[in-house]
Amino acid sequence: MSDEEKIVRPAHRRPAFSVKLIIVLLVAAFFVFAAFSSFFVVDQTEQAVVLRLGKYNRTVGPGLQTRLPFGLERSYTVPTQLVQTLTFGYRATDSTGTSLKGASSYDDESVMLTGDLNIVDVEWIVQYRINDPRKWLFSVEDKETTIRDISQSVMNALVGDYPILSVMTDLRTKIEIEAQEKMQTIFDGYDFGIEVVTVKLQNIVPPEGAVQDAFEDVNKAIQDMNKSINEGKEYYNTAIPEAQGEASRIILQAEGYAAQTVNKARGDVAAFNAMRESYESDPQITQRRLYLDTMTEILSTDADTTLIDPELDNFLPVKTFGGAV
Repeated sequence: MSDEEKIVRPAHRRPAFSVKLIIVLLVAAFFVFAAFSSFFVVDQTEQAVVLRLGKYNRTVGPGLQTRLPFGLERSYTVPTQLVQTLTFGYRATDSTGTSLKGASSYDDESVMLTGDLNIVDVEWIVQYRINDPRKWLFSVEDKETTIRDISQSVMNALVGDYPILSVMTDLRTKIEIEAQEKMQTIFDGYDFGIEVVTVKLQNIVPPEGAVQDAFEDVNKAIQDMNKSINEGKEYYNTAIPEAQGEASRIILQAEGYAAQTVNKARGDVAAFNAMRESYESDPQITQRRLYLDTMTEILSTDADTTLIDPELDNFLPVKTFGGAV
């Protein structure tokens, strides 16, 4: 080979990355990805359902949890400690999600037929909590729609059992309790995995017009009745303690008089018994003492005393004795 050929031929270059380096990077990436896909964190208000190859495997609680990497196990967190709220007949705009102020109406949910064939507008809320994450994830597909359909069905059935006046006044609490129980029974039958915390009627009003005016008059009459009842209770709470105090005073006086009378009677009995015993031991002396005591009592009074002959023949020589004698 000539010198010119040696100069023209390009020099052989070594590759920038070796095969070993690439393998090391791939292995490192593998372990990093495996580590990241093997751990997950569950919040304090949540539980996580773990699926292995798409099949339910276990439910884990809050904290740092592990799973098989590379998608062999997947986790789905569910807020089990959070009480969730759904409104019916309206949609709230405030931060609580339940206020009627400024809310938009949904008449297709709220307008119902009562047991006495009247129309009433009922707005209510349902609060629930997920108590079984597995059932919640896999038993029902469209969860919120199902909850709404069941709640509306139960509320329509209950309102349809009672007259409109009862629905608006004294049966509100009963309807709330029965609605909660019936909703819970249906949800349990569907394995829904939720617990109904409360059902609360927010607003119940009659249709607008003459019917609504009549019901406003009824509500005013009810308020007046409650006012009268409260005034009567206030008078009762004032008068009864006074009467009880007076009765206690009279009872105490009577008990004192009874004790005094009994004690006096016992004293008289004791004195009589003592006198009887003295009389039985010496009748003449006792008679004389009784006579002298009686005469002393008569003559010691302030009134004038006249002595007469026992045989009524004549006055005694001394006619009058003054009380000072």
